[in-house]
Amino acid sequence: MPASAVIPVSAKAVVFDAYGTLFDVHAAVARHMTDIGPDAARFSEVWRAKQLEYSWVLSLAGRYEPFWTLTEKALDHAFARFPQIDRSVGPRLLEAYRTLDAYPDVRETLRALRALGLMTGILSNGDPGMLNAAVSSAGLADDLDTILSVDAVRVFKTSPRTYELVLQALPVAASEVVFVSSNRWDIAGAAAFGFHPVWVNRAGLPDEYAELAPSAVVRSLGELV
Repeated sequence: MPASAVIPVSAKAVVFDAYGTLFDVHAAVARHMTDIGPDAARFSEVWRAKQLEYSWVLSLAGRYEPFWTLTEKALDHAFARFPQIDRSVGPRLLEAYRTLDAYPDVRETLRALRALGLMTGILSNGDPGMLNAAVSSAGLADDLDTILSVDAVRVFKTSPRTYELVLQALPVAASEVVFVSSNRWDIAGAAAFGFHPVWVNRAGLPDEYAELAPSAVVRSLGELV
């Protein structure tokens, strides 16, 4: 019988994107909203958007810089876009980004999946230092079988080389992997690679990439089990 309503019986591993899926990418700004002011939400959106844009542009150009470097550069851009925000909060924002809040249902979901006999892991654009800090801060290390960074292949998702890292780290075939992400573009990449992608659509966003559809759509991680 299926492990759950959204996980196929053939699955052996459930692998998660990290930023936006397990960890709230807007938590760093949320911790310092008083210092940032009324533009905090938009500032955080620009920071995140540029962080991702830089990763895609570099990958298409055949270049690579660690995701932490892109995070710093994206923050600089956000400050340039919002000159009314005091740049002195920058170091505190970067420190907070290393220890982003995990969503409330993360630990319970990971433990429930492992109780079903499934392997669990992370595949992220984040570099190893970022991921280790986030996982340690959230107390998730014992709930994961592997933590994989695209830094190993020096290209960002959605390159097939990034998803291949899962098959190198775990004794599974692509068809035996459920890949969970809140990023629809990441779901498209995972679908193209041959994973069973599950989209965590917390915000109720419209679907896209119709030719690279998710196997299931959930509103929270808790719906996986």
